[in-house]
Amino acid sequence: MVKKSDFTKKSLIIVGLNIVLAVVLVSIILWGVRAWLNAYTQHGEEVSVIDVSGLLVTDAKPLLESQGLRMMVIDSTYSDKVPLGTIVGQDPQPGSNAKEGRTVYVITNSTSKRQITMPNLQDISYRQVETTLRGMGLVIDTAYEYRPSVFPDLVLDIKSNGVSIVPGEKVLVGTKVQLVIGFGRGDEQVEVPSLLGMTLQEARSLLLKHRLTIGATYYDEPELKDEEQFIYNQSPKEGKQIIEGEAIDIYLSTDKEKSIKYTIDTEEDEEWF
Repeated sequence: MVKKSDFTKKSLIIVGLNIVLAVVLVSIILWGVRAWLNAYTQHGEEVSVIDVSGLLVTDAKPLLESQGLRMMVIDSTYSDKVPLGTIVGQDPQPGSNAKEGRTVYVITNSTSKRQITMPNLQDISYRQVETTLRGMGLVIDTAYEYRPSVFPDLVLDIKSNGVSIVPGEKVLVGTKVQLVIGFGRGDEQVEVPSLLGMTLQEARSLLLKHRLTIGATYYDEPELKDEEQFIYNQSPKEGKQIIEGEAIDIYLSTDKEKSIKYTIDTEEDEEWF
């Protein structure tokens, strides 16, 4: 027969063992969770981030890796004041503390000059054009070139080294450009050239050489791009003598042959009269 006291002792021992096992199990679980969190959130020891500015990416990466850090290039810029291909910015900043395994994001100085696309800035106030071009990283030559135009103070052309830059052309950042600006009508008579079959940009360039400018533009298909349309009519007509700086109104269509048809019809009408 088992004594009641013996049964009570055994029960207490079992309960005690269960408590110990529960404590051990909870401790193991907590240790595992903490280890997982450390690995997942990269909660390791902190290091002081070294300064990698001025270094090439190939030199900076192993130095950061030696600290237990990673490196990623996230952007590039261009400056002629620092060596090409070197690091010009980093995050976290040099000297700040970071956990082992953290990524250091860097910005490099591009190995080549950045290019921008020249927008269409013709027939816009030269002050506004200057602001736009400087914001794009271009240098303005203050020795302006002036041409006769019924639209004073508007930009007629943009040049680099004496050559016109057409809208859509690629230009290196830092390029020096010169503005051609209208100053009003001149005093001399000039002959109107034929613009038939030309695009708007081609006509603009030709008129500039003749000290004339584009006036009103009329499109058969206004929703299409300028380079897809051709001039089939103009006013004043070819051969007429007008004052330099005057504007020529033009009519455009996607049908390039329309200029030929229009010329033939006009000549027939003139012969009839």
